[in-house]
Amino acid sequence: MAPIGKSLVFAGVAIVVVGLALWGLSSAPYVGKLPGDIYIRRGNFSFYFPLATCVLISIAATLLFSLMRR
Repeated sequence: MAPIGKSLVFAGVAIVVVGLALWGLSSAPYVGKLPGDIYIRRGNFSFYFPLATCVLISIAATLLFSLMRR
């Protein structure tokens, strides 16, 4: 049972770290408002897809995980 407990604690700490990072990034001026992001507003309907933001997050995550693998 000890390995399961350690895994749960690690997962909990990881969730807290990701949550704090997202909370901190929510007030950053350019996050989610990049030139490649798609925003459509028609009447009472609005659609937002942060395409460029997703690409940048994907590149950063790929670099981070490749550095962690080594």
